[in-house]
Amino acid sequence: MAPKPQPARATERKASPPAKAMDGAETADAIALLQQDHSEVAQLFAAYQGLSDNAKKKTTAAKICLALKVHAQIEEEIFYPAARQETKDNALLDEALVEHAGAKNLIAEIESMQPGQDLYDAKVKVLGEQIRHHVKEEDEKLFPEVQDSDINLRELGRRMAQRKAELMAELTPKKSAQPH
Repeated sequence: MAPKPQPARATERKASPPAKAMDGAETADAIALLQQDHSEVAQLFAAYQGLSDNAKKKTTAAKICLALKVHAQIEEEIFYPAARQETKDNALLDEALVEHAGAKNLIAEIESMQPGQDLYDAKVKVLGEQIRHHVKEEDEKLFPEVQDSDINLRELGRRMAQRKAELMAELTPKKSAQPH
């Protein structure tokens, strides 16, 4: 008797063509979007570690904080509720929310400080360590569970990309107009 073929839901979803966003651009699935965010913030943390100029540290830390605030919000508003409904893994998602709360506290502390102040660099470093742990848990535990569910990752990714764009526009500091 031939072995019974296994369902390939996650594989089929990964191979499906990208959805189109309202502006005609292709939209990544939800997990690819989150992993792209993870990669970008990891690069920012790596760049920060090599800096000695306080102005560059402040700019890079601000980019890290903005990226993490937006990322956490789209996860909390859109991804986690959908993942909770599909996977029923309340313990894992509760832990992720607690990790977010800890990161938000450090972000607020970093944003209220200036490079050169006591513990500024340490707080950025610890935030990076916490985020690396959080990303590892998502990559190894949460994302595989979500991929094995019946969730529509393309539609979820479209909604998350749209919300991310809104949040970036809302939370990005506006540069004051400078006369030439």
